[in-house]
Amino acid sequence: MNEFETTGRARSHVVQLESPPCGLHYEAIASFLAMKDAAAADGIDLRVRSSFRDFATQLLIWNRKWRGEKTLFSREGRQVDPAQLSDDDKVDAILAWSAVPGGSRHHWGSDIDVIDEAAVPAGYEVRLIADEYGAGGIFGQLSAWLDANMLRFGFFKPYRTDKGGVCVEPWHLSYAPVAAPALEKLSLTVLRRALEAADLEGKPLVLARLPEIYTRYVLNVDAP
Repeated sequence: MNEFETTGRARSHVVQLESPPCGLHYEAIASFLAMKDAAAADGIDLRVRSSFRDFATQLLIWNRKWRGEKTLFSREGRQVDPAQLSDDDKVDAILAWSAVPGGSRHHWGSDIDVIDEAAVPAGYEVRLIADEYGAGGIFGQLSAWLDANMLRFGFFKPYRTDKGGVCVEPWHLSYAPVAAPALEKLSLTVLRRALEAADLEGKPLVLARLPEIYTRYVLNVDAP
């Protein structure tokens, strides 16, 4: 991937699938579809809730959260009032659940958020919270199946454990053969160039803290 693909400012590396509907890096498609078929054989309807996300979309998420137009959550998953936070605390609250634009793994087409459609009760609103994927949760069977099978298809959970950066996301899968080299190409310099050109809320603070943000929230993931 080139610099613009790596930061989500181009989508020339992504193919849009119709069934299931999602955008994936062209090198990840065959492995994902094979994993979906294997899950189906075990009674799991593997569906994608979020896949490729471009820079503009990530920027909109960031700006809406900064302005208080979109809900902010604490690391424990509780709703917080942005008006009660310092700007530094607001940055950390956003980054706990949403990447800085240009720094999202979803830019690469290698990362997806998944559910088991077959396990969703009628009328239930999926929240993508850890409790849904734990023992006894509606996606507990899915999470256990992924832990036992995803590696043979090249996928892993980059936010499996709380490492002090992004919060635990058991629904988030990453295709290692694409994600690993993409992370190497997303240098601090590349990320800074993308952000300097963006209409980003809180940009002076983000740029001042960027080396820390890059280390804590971009590089700090679980290994395949």
